[in-house]
Amino acid sequence: MILDRYFARRFLLQMGIIMVVFLTLMFLIELIEQIRRFSNSDIGLTKILYLVSLNIPAAMSTILPLITILATVSLFIGLARSSELVVTRATGRSGLRALLAPVIVSMILGLLSVAMLNPIVASTMNHYQRVAEIYRSGEAAAASASLSGEGLWLRQGGADGQSVIHAAGYVPEDSRIFDVTVLSYAPGGGPSQRIEAEAATLENDGWTLENVKIWNLTVEGNPEAMAETAETWRLPSSLTPERIRETIGGRMNISVWDLPGTIRQLDQAGFSTLRHRVWYQSELSRPLFLISMVLIGAAFTMRHVRFGGTGFAVLAAVLLGFGLYFIRNFAEILGENGQIPVAMAAWAPPVASILLALGLLLHAEDG
Repeated sequence: MILDRYFARRFLLQMGIIMVVFLTLMFLIELIEQIRRFSNSDIGLTKILYLVSLNIPAAMSTILPLITILATVSLFIGLARSSELVVTRATGRSGLRALLAPVIVSMILGLLSVAMLNPIVASTMNHYQRVAEIYRSGEAAAASASLSGEGLWLRQGGADGQSVIHAAGYVPEDSRIFDVTVLSYAPGGGPSQRIEAEAATLENDGWTLENVKIWNLTVEGNPEAMAETAETWRLPSSLTPERIRETIGGRMNISVWDLPGTIRQLDQAGFSTLRHRVWYQSELSRPLFLISMVLIGAAFTMRHVRFGGTGFAVLAAVLLGFGLYFIRNFAEILGENGQIPVAMAAWAPPVASILLALGLLLHAEDG
């Protein structure tokens, strides 16, 4: 138990050192990016630093597997150079047993990243989008999109006022919405127009509405008696297809605690939830993936330095870690497109990585 605590402490120390180094580098890179992005806006360095700090949690969540494998490599190379692994084996403890403490630590870190870091990332990313829009234009976003159990809600604004759009159906590939209701507001704030349409397509900076009925709410008398109909109607818009897809598909903007409820609501509304379900299962499998990174790093570095080839072993461990990370992302893409089941897309890569690493470790330890 004392030896396990020692290995766990050394592993956490290596994790902390590598994390500080990477976060420092990413902070500087993000600082340069934010300065470039807001070069035309009159905001000071303090506000730029605030925006950078909002993006740091997301960066840390992204690079956590890389930090884990590098910390493992650093730990076992240090133990090998000091002959502590040799002494450990001489006491009758196998090399696989020495992995217990780093594996438990990585599992705990994975659980904490899912339970605590994920909601922090969702909150900071949402706040970043709002603050960045205020810094850029001096006011809250004039155009936004959200998807709920009640359907798709869009908000757009311009010199003629703002409009709220509700649609019961949405096809992202065609930027097309169905069962559309538009409520327009005059610059003064009062409702000015109501529009209902069977469908609408976003193209060329505006919506093309089909089979439209229009109520003018600013005239005196009965709006229904003066309602107009048209086969097509053009509604200018500040929204873009890319912005709608990014907002709706921004899985990282939803906390893992809120994802099950969001998925149920979207399913009830008839929207596709593949992206959200794959992301949810992938986040739940994160502890297993971090464990696989520990095992992969150990498989190449749990040997005495007198055998040579340390540099090649480190390079092989890091490259294999990157390869598994790429395969995991590729499997998620296949799951989001419906090519493979959601469970396979999220859980197969980390489980396969663990089995691969255990095979390498057993071959190295037992021959």
